[in-house]
Parts: sequence; C-alpha cells; structure tokens
Amino acid sequence: MDIIDLREHPRWLEQGIRYFQDRWASETSRPVYDDCIRHSINSPSTLPQWFLLVEGDKIVGGAGLITNDFISRMDLWPWLCALYVEPDYRGQDLGRILVEYCQRKTKDLGFGALYLASDHIGYYERFGFKVIGNGHHPWGETSMIFKWEAN
Repeated sequence: MDIIDLREHPRWLEQGIRYFQDRWASETSRPVYDDCIRHSINSPSTLPQWFLLVEGDKIVGGAGLITNDFISRMDLWPWLCALYVEPDYRGQDLGRILVEYCQRKTKDLGFGALYLASDHIGYYERFGFKVIGNGHHPWGETSMIFKWEAN
C-alpha cells in the first residue's frame, strides 16, 4: 500500500476527484469536491491537501486535510476529512495508516492540533483524539468535534 499525495502526484487528480465525490458527495455537492481538490494541487496555501491510499493502481481509501469541514467552528483548523476505506479492505488497520499519515502531515506543516467532526464514538480515540464539544452543520445537524494535539 502507498499513500499518494495529490499535490505530488497530479496524474491521480481526476481519479481522486471521482473517488471522493463517489464516497462523500451528493449530486449538488459534487462540484464542491471537484473545485476544492482541483484548486488544491497548485495552491500556494498549505491547505487543503488530499491523499489516496492505493494498492497498485487501485484506490482503496482516502482522506483530506482542509480548513473547515462544513461545521460552525471556523476558528479551528486543520480538519481531517473524508476518511474512507473500501469495505473489502476494512479490518486491516488501513484507517489508522491514513489517520496517522494526516497527523504526521499536520505536525510537519507546523500545526499544533488536528480536528475532525464525527459521531463515531470509540474509533478516533484510538488515535489520540478527544471530544472537545459539538459543532453545527449548515444542513441543521450537529456533530461531535474531536481534537488531536501534536506533541
């Protein structure tokens, strides 16, 4: 397995966009993923960044680091987003590989913390995340906010 940073491997751009759209986007939000990922490739800003977990030429997972995950806490960043591992590849600790890669990247970029929005109790705590509160999404739902502190 390899982690592909789309900034470093732009030949994966179109596949990467489709991958994240197919796992996370609604019909109306597909352009959001396309625009965000496409413009992240040559951005002078450190964020957003998108990563694919691949086995050969097959994408088996992915995740991103972004400035905000459609949540009210815009004072916090970066956010781990769009973590996904294909069902046939689950149970092999591949989520851990992606999360820990994003944690290292967060630290390398000079950020002291990494946040995520989720309702999955018990999963992210295994990687050092702690619940710090709740946030509100534009569509009216709330999610717990988790924080990981870089040491």
